[in-house]
Amino acid sequence: MVATTEPQDADRLGFSSGNVVQEFGWADDTDEDLREAIEEITGTELVDEDYDDVTDGVIVWWREGDGDLTDMLVDVQTVLDDGGLIWIFTLKPGRDGHVGHSDIQEASTTAGLHATSTFSIAPDWSATKLGTRGRGR
Repeated sequence: MVATTEPQDADRLGFSSGNVVQEFGWADDTDEDLREAIEEITGTELVDEDYDDVTDGVIVWWREGDGDLTDMLVDVQTVLDDGGLIWIFTLKPGRDGHVGHSDIQEASTTAGLHATSTFSIAPDWSATKLGTRGRGR
């Protein structure tokens, strides 16, 4: 039996009704159940990388070989409203394309962020919440 993501798993991400969430890195391997659960919570469809307005949150599907994670994290911060949520979804260890937590921490620090928590969010994916370092950096 294949496990699926239940909406309560997506509840852990902190999004709420009416939030606009921008998605980066969508590909054929993204978890559609998780995407739908986020949309169910927010009541809106995820917006894509070309969306050009302020958002309440960002999700980034990231795999080894996707490019420069630091650059991506700098870019996603430009679209966020103050206090907006940033989540990076990475493939779990042992999956092709896995990115190590130390790589996420290094890229986050360089982009002025820090990893605050990581947990399993879907059968093949882990979620890492990134927070800002605050105004006093």
